[in-house]
Amino acid sequence: MLKKQFNILFSVLLLWGIASCNTEKRVYESEDSSDKKKRFDLTIGKFNKLVKSGDMEAKYVAAVKYFDKKDYTRAQTLFEELMSVYRGTAKAEEVHYYYAYCNYNLQDFIVAGYQFRNFVKTFPNNVHVEECAYMNAYCFYLSSPEYSLDQADTKLAIREFQRFTNLYPKSGRIVECNKILDKLRGKLERKSYENAMLYYNMSNYKAAVTAFNNHLKDFADTKHTEELDYLIIKSYYLLALNSIESKKQERFKAAVDSYLKFVDAFPSGIYLKEAESIYSSALKNLEKYNKPTS
Repeated sequence: MLKKQFNILFSVLLLWGIASCNTEKRVYESEDSSDKKKRFDLTIGKFNKLVKSGDMEAKYVAAVKYFDKKDYTRAQTLFEELMSVYRGTAKAEEVHYYYAYCNYNLQDFIVAGYQFRNFVKTFPNNVHVEECAYMNAYCFYLSSPEYSLDQADTKLAIREFQRFTNLYPKSGRIVECNKILDKLRGKLERKSYENAMLYYNMSNYKAAVTAFNNHLKDFADTKHTEELDYLIIKSYYLLALNSIESKKQERFKAAVDSYLKFVDAFPSGIYLKEAESIYSSALKNLEKYNKPTS
C-alpha cells in the first residue's frame, strides 16, 4: 500500500516538473520574441533617425553597411539623397556606382540601366566604366520580354551590346556578350517567323510572301530557310488560285519562278515532292495564258 502511494506521489511530482519546464520554455520563448521585436523596433528607429539627420558622412557609412548586408532598400534611400549632396565631389563616383547597383539588386532594371548609362557618360575615366557599360546593356537584356510581346527592349539590348563589343573588343566579357546577343537575335527571329506563319495560317498569302522574304533577308542563317522557300511557292500558288483573273498569270508565274529557285537550293530537300506537285499545277494553269489567240 505504501509502495502504491509512493508511486502515485512520484507520478504527480513528475507531471508537475514537466509542466513547469514547459511553462519556463514558453516564458523564455516569449521573452526571446519580445527581445527580437525590441531590437527590430530599435533598428527602424535608428534608420528613421538617420534619414532625418543632417550628418551626410554618417549616412554614407550606414548606406555602405546596408549595401554590404544586402539591405538594398535602405541603402537606396540613403544613396539617393547622397547623389545630389555629393555631386561634383570626389565621392560622387562611388555614390553613383552604389546607387545604380541598389536599383539593379532591387530588380528595377529600367532605372538601374539609366543610372549605369549616366555613370559611363559622367565618369568616363572611372575604373568601373567598362563594367557599367556592360551592365547598361545587361539591364536591357533583363528587361527584354517574351518573343510574342513588343521587342523594343530586345533591340535596344542588341544595340548596346554591339556598342560595348565595339568599344571594348578585348574585354573579358566579350564571350558572354556574344552568347547574350545570340539569345536576343534568336528571340527576334522567332517573333519574325511566328508573325509570318500567322499570315500564312490566316490565308493572307500576299502578306505571308512578304513576311517570308523579309525573314529570310533579316535572318540569313535561319534554320527555316528550306521551309520558308517552299511556303513562298505554295503561297504564290494559293494566292493565284484566289486572285481575280487579271492577277492569276503573274502569280502562277511567281510560283514557278520560286520553285526553280527552290530546286536549285534544295535539290533533295524534304519539301521537294510537294513543291514539284505545285510546280506542275502552276505550269498547267499557265498554259491557257500562253495559247495563241485566234
